[in-house]
Amino acid sequence: MLVKIREVNTLADIKSWHQFSRNLYANDTYYVSHIDQDIDSIFDVNENSEFKSGEAKRWVALLDNQLVGRIAAFYTHKSQHAGLGFFDCIDNQEVANHLFDTGIKWVKENGFDRIEAPVNFGERDKYWGLLVSGFNSPSYQENYNFPYYQRLFENYGFKVCIEQTTSEGRPDLIDLSKYQRFAERISKNGGYRIEHYSHQESERFIKDFVTIYNDAWKQHAHYVPFTVDRVRKLFAEMKPIIREEFLVFMYDKDKPIGFYLSIIELNQIFKHINGNMNWWGKIKFYYYLKTQKITKIRGIIFGVTTEYQNKGLYALMIMDVYKTMLKNPDIESTELAWIGDFNPKMHALFKSLNAEPSKVHFTYEKLL
Repeated sequence: MLVKIREVNTLADIKSWHQFSRNLYANDTYYVSHIDQDIDSIFDVNENSEFKSGEAKRWVALLDNQLVGRIAAFYTHKSQHAGLGFFDCIDNQEVANHLFDTGIKWVKENGFDRIEAPVNFGERDKYWGLLVSGFNSPSYQENYNFPYYQRLFENYGFKVCIEQTTSEGRPDLIDLSKYQRFAERISKNGGYRIEHYSHQESERFIKDFVTIYNDAWKQHAHYVPFTVDRVRKLFAEMKPIIREEFLVFMYDKDKPIGFYLSIIELNQIFKHINGNMNWWGKIKFYYYLKTQKITKIRGIIFGVTTEYQNKGLYALMIMDVYKTMLKNPDIESTELAWIGDFNPKMHALFKSLNAEPSKVHFTYEKLL
């Protein structure tokens, strides 16, 4: 079997690289296509700050002149991190091996001796990890794949380095009174208060987000500090899908110390779009945004500044979200995503909230 690997360079190549995934999952009733423009921004030197110290490439695999796989590879010298991502492939180990070999060869040529997969060229909050459990509810900007991918990765020699869990919580399954007492006890011992995001005061909340994030995440691997300009742009892009009551900020008197931000689960809308937010895709998006019953929200990011960690403040913010959900009868559940196996306290918190694990992703590594 002669597998050919071709680098993605032209606009036609990029279009084929995107379309291959949609063709591969055409008969999968759970699959919701990625949005092409989201992915392309990751590979745009003007959009992705990772290019300041790194590089990325994309390839496709062909068999008898038919596309049978795709992959990307990237590295950043600033964080000394190399990864493979956006992998899709037919159920064929030889094709998968050719794709893995291609990305790894390029990474090694650029001085790296370890690689993670499948990961994103940027933050961990999107496109990170291989789905190994929970194949019936893919979420927006979350890796979704066939079960056989696990075999393709592990047969090649990848080893699990992080197990990340997504849990789903329902407000009707927890004892709110128990947590109300807990919240009152914590609040009594400090001047803590909660505010919800307001578009009218967006500048204040954006600055508070930057303050909290850059302190809370500074010790994490792959940390990239946020700037006010960057966050302002992100919030402007998210404005159509923001529900102010689900963006929770916590303060000690007037000092910003934590946030827990949730948005509507967009795949309930994007399942109607077929992956392209061109002018027609945008029309359909806004139509379904107004008409589609949204039943789920998704916690996209939460954090507490280092001075206030280990005080139970996550619970206060999550409880506020649960109370808000009870006031929105259409919202049935919330996803609490990307909790690594290195974070037992957060797992214990979700267990106490009767949130049930719904998905598991593995991040793999391989020494080169």
